[in-house]
Amino acid sequence: MSLAIQTALVMVVLLVIMLAMGVSISVSVGLSSAVAMLCMLPADVSFATSAQRLFAGTNSFSLIAILFFILGGYLPGILWGLVVMVLAGITAKKRGYVAEGRMPARVVLRTVLDAIPSLLLIVIIIGGILGGVFTATEASAVAVAYATVLAFLYKGITLKDLPRIILDSARMTGIIALMIGLSSIMSWVMAFTGLPDLIAGGILSLTRNKYVILVLMNVILLVVGTFMDPTPAVLIFTPIFLPICQTFGMHPVQFGIMVSMNLCIGTITPPVGSILFTGCKVGRVDIESVVKELLPYFAAILVTLLLVTYIPAISMALPTAAGLIK
Repeated sequence: MSLAIQTALVMVVLLVIMLAMGVSISVSVGLSSAVAMLCMLPADVSFATSAQRLFAGTNSFSLIAILFFILGGYLPGILWGLVVMVLAGITAKKRGYVAEGRMPARVVLRTVLDAIPSLLLIVIIIGGILGGVFTATEASAVAVAYATVLAFLYKGITLKDLPRIILDSARMTGIIALMIGLSSIMSWVMAFTGLPDLIAGGILSLTRNKYVILVLMNVILLVVGTFMDPTPAVLIFTPIFLPICQTFGMHPVQFGIMVSMNLCIGTITPPVGSILFTGCKVGRVDIESVVKELLPYFAAILVTLLLVTYIPAISMALPTAAGLIK
């Protein structure tokens, strides 16, 4: 048995066991990777390398932006929204839903005017980045400053709310940064053993048809997304799947959006589906009735996913037109 396979077995088995025991994902990923490293290197070298990768994984200026916002495909998002809106309209018409009344023009105008300051946030961020005024990370800080001012003007928050908001943001950032750092250990182990190449070779030995391969990837990511949070899933599966996609010319941007859509679908599907359960709690409805109503929407969203997967222009058109990629 090759070193890569031995290491993979140790890492995967430990990861599954710890997750089944209820250990947090970040600790499970980091500990299983560190132990797997012992299969290849002496203990002192393994622990030193793990610590170094943990630091290197989080020592990135770009990660500061996590605290503020995540910017992940306008056209795919718009397409997703349009498909769902069309289906909702068809369903409403079929069931005879009618509007309670029309909004007066002055109310609509007043609502639009009230929304302009908030909508300007998008213009400031995108315009500043494309105009070279600030970087994406700096734009996140500008966004927070602007949004904070608006929140005070709209009386959405008070000064006494700021410590709690900052603490919550710092806590969330710490969780994500820890996950990235610990996942860096796993990425190093996989790269050192050549595990991604081994997996890629195994998949490519089954078929060279890129359409079949992409379907297999989508199925795996959809299943994973139903029980795993998107952040660790991206960090774990990107080093494995990206090299395969690059062999048949898929751009990393398109790949990233495809992965993100798959994992986002998982947030609205059982058994974990954090967004789905939150929506049910807010609406005070049971999960069974909601899932039954969502089935047609799942079908429509999967069609959108396939369009994004197989039509590069949906993901690439805007960044290419903006000159961000070639």
